[in-house]
This record gives sequence, C-alpha cells and structure tokens, in this order.
Amino acid sequence: MSRLIEGRVIAGKVYAELRSEIAQLKQRDRIPGLAVVLVGDNPASRAYVRSKDKMCRDLGLYSVKLELPADTSQNELLARVGELNRDPAIHGILVQSPPPKHIDEAVVVRALDPAKDVDGFHPANVAKLTLGDESGFVPCTPLGCQRLLIESGIEISGAHVVVLGRSMIVGKPLALLLMRKGRGGDATVTVVHSRSRHLAEITRSANILIAAIGQPEFVRAEHVRDGAVVIDVGINRVDDASSERGYRLVGDVAFDEVCEKASAITPVPGGVGPMTIAMLMSNTVKACRQQIA
Repeated sequence: MSRLIEGRVIAGKVYAELRSEIAQLKQRDRIPGLAVVLVGDNPASRAYVRSKDKMCRDLGLYSVKLELPADTSQNELLARVGELNRDPAIHGILVQSPPPKHIDEAVVVRALDPAKDVDGFHPANVAKLTLGDESGFVPCTPLGCQRLLIESGIEISGAHVVVLGRSMIVGKPLALLLMRKGRGGDATVTVVHSRSRHLAEITRSANILIAAIGQPEFVRAEHVRDGAVVIDVGINRVDDASSERGYRLVGDVAFDEVCEKASAITPVPGGVGPMTIAMLMSNTVKACRQQIA
C-alpha cells in the first residue's frame, strides 16, 4: 500500500511559515493584500473564491473580493483591473477562471501588472519561469506539486518525471519548474498528452508520474511502474447514486488500483488541492515583499 502524500498537512506547514513572515511585514506597517475578481455566478468558482478569502483573513492578509455581474463588459472588467493595478494596498490580483464566454481571458491576463500576477499566467511571468528568473511568479498548482515532492522527501534531481497534460495552467509550467537548476529541480521531464503514442509505455518509465489531464480515473495500474511516486492533480465530479450529494470527487488517477503499485500517492480530495491555495497565499506574500523592496 502506498504512502499517502497529504496536502492538507504540508499546506499547514506552509501557512505556519507564512504567519511568521506576515508578522515581520506587519512590524514594518506592511500588510500583504490580495484582490480576487469574480465575474458571474459559477458555483464552483464562487466556492473557490470564498475559500481564498477565508484563508486570507485567517492569515491576517488584506483581502478584497470583487464580485461582478455576469453581463459585465470586457472594458468594464479591464477598468477594474486597472484600478487594482494602481492600488498600493493590493499586492496580488487574481481574476477567477473561467470568465463568462464574452470575456477574452487572455486579454485580461495581459492587462494585469506582472508584479501583481500571483497566478503566474502573464507572459512576463511565463518568460521568467522559462529563463529561470526566480523573481517571477509560478502558477500555484505546479508550485504546490513541487512543494509536495520536496516536503515528502522525494528526490527530484535526476529523476524521470512524466507529466500527463500540457495545459498552460499545470502541464507546461510544471515541466519548466521541475527542469530548473537547483532545489526542487534538475529532473528529466517528459510531457505526454491525449495524442501521445505509446502512452502507457512512456508513463511506466516514470519515477514520478504527475497526472493533470482532466479525465476522471484515466491513469490505471497499467500506466504506473512499481514503486513510482504519483501526484494526482485532477479533481472531477462523477455521478454516484449512493452518495448523499449524488456525486463523488475523483482524480485523474484510479486511486484504488494505482495505490497498490505506487510507493507514494496523493489522495483526491486532500492532496494537491490544498496546496494550490497555500501557494497563492505564498505568492501574495512574495509579491508584497518584492514591491516594498
């Protein structure tokens, strides 16, 4: 049976470190500020924004939750982003994804001040990640995956990491992050996806397999070598009549099968998810520190 890599426990360690750093900033009359912008009334997005706001308040950060109606125009949204860019009390800005269909998300991301882009999606921050410039911001989920591996004592340097998924949210930035020189990097990384040939053969070669393909329980035992470490980024709802909610949450990995082969594995929920919010808080504190430097 695999060792569980519990994101909630490791996120708790991150928060303990952040509380100390936030206290030091407050001694200098600086309070890190995060603004989260939500357009529309997507239930999942609203719940996620609530959890971010709650964690900000728990840590003692200045939190702004800007909720805009679904019919907000792109120009109106860009104007609000501009206001937040200019607000010295706001160090990090996040526009919750996905926005309504009439909003061009790429345009909104490019309108963010890169120094406040704590989601790490602005082209300037993507470039810094590619160049190995640590002053940039790394997307929160990849950063959380890396931290899970480091805190679990899993050797990344020299390991063959296979990343299943090529999105700009997880797959691509995670590959770049794990290839960087230094602590938490120096891996040999292969990125595969739904169009890759001989997929199972490639994933079975991995010392560390990271699943971020967005398909429920896609990774089966046949995809995993004995003793591999498996990080499951996915979170999917599947119908389940036996559940009170009528559904259950599963990852991109068939947990019951894979845990019999893996040496360590993240659960869903409770694995990568808590780390994403922890890294958002960490990026916000980093943004504050850099802006006052």
